[in-house]
Amino acid sequence: MPRPVYIIEEQKLRRNLQLISHVAREADVEIILAFKAFALWKTFPIFREYISSTTASSLWEARMAFECFGAKAHTYSPAYTDDEIDDMARMSSHLTFNSLTQYQRHHATAVANGCSIGLRVNPEYSEVGTLLYNPCAPGTRFGITADRLPQQLPPFVEGFHCHCHCESGADVLQRTLVHIEQHFAPWFPQLKWLNLGGGHLMTRRDYDVPLLISILKGLHQRYPWLHIILEPGSAFAWQTGPLVSHVVDVVEDHGVRTAILDVSFTCHMPDCLEMPYMPDVRGGILLEGEEPPTGGNVYRLGGNSCLSGDFLGYWQFDHELQVGEEIIFEDMIHYTTVKTTMFNGIRHPDIAIRHLDGTLETLRQYHYEDYRDRMD
Repeated sequence: MPRPVYIIEEQKLRRNLQLISHVAREADVEIILAFKAFALWKTFPIFREYISSTTASSLWEARMAFECFGAKAHTYSPAYTDDEIDDMARMSSHLTFNSLTQYQRHHATAVANGCSIGLRVNPEYSEVGTLLYNPCAPGTRFGITADRLPQQLPPFVEGFHCHCHCESGADVLQRTLVHIEQHFAPWFPQLKWLNLGGGHLMTRRDYDVPLLISILKGLHQRYPWLHIILEPGSAFAWQTGPLVSHVVDVVEDHGVRTAILDVSFTCHMPDCLEMPYMPDVRGGILLEGEEPPTGGNVYRLGGNSCLSGDFLGYWQFDHELQVGEEIIFEDMIHYTTVKTTMFNGIRHPDIAIRHLDGTLETLRQYHYEDYRDRMD
């Protein structure tokens, strides 16, 4: 690989899709793809073999669902604007409002376009530890609490949307449902569907899939008229491929050796700085602590942007790193590929897929014009 590249592996993608399809059948629920975590549209023909719908949070995501996936989107946005709501409603099968004021302003447009209308609700409970990713943290801008809902729901409302998870297990869903039902079950007889949002990491190796199916079956038994929807993002592309980078230089200051790469954490792996998320590095052992560890072949990995903090961790290798050597970051397809930037005008990694027969197909290469035209 002469240039940095994200590689999605079709075999691993299909493995995840098969498991997700199995859960949907066994639990009699609908599981749809959230574009906020994965939007490589050239792989959508593979997805269409296993699922039939997607979820969008913006006009462009709704358009991607409509034009590239070939089906109207389940759409939710914190705020719909007057200049976009017509097109969003036209390209959506479901349209969820974040507030009652948003409903009042735009529900007529949704009704005119045949959308099934939902309200996002907030059960005021989430086990997400990182506040940056906690949708139910105190003061959240997401959803309506039970005390603000009228006893009789507004006309045309057919569903509730509730998102409380982030890469969570089935046991978390089990505990969260207690709060969702405690707060909102009195309104369930007025509904047709319940969307439990994303963050259900059912393709993670230690995830309790039988428990998830049991939980969802129990929910059906209690409310048999409700169509249950899950919209995970990470679960679809979890552990489906790496980001391949290269050592460009090795520099040292005050005992800290940094291997400078031809990729950037802030540009190409932003969750590593935001969350922070520590990826696995093939052939490297992540060392604990923020102080420079002692020992041989220890390197801090540095990005190639001008941001001073564009570096991460300390890794130990079994040899001295050489210029031109590959540094491979595992599990870099979900979220990473949709959150990249072109800060500093740094070359964006290619995107490729490794097919079942082992061949590598480049799906996208980025050029100067991609950066230039963003500044137009």
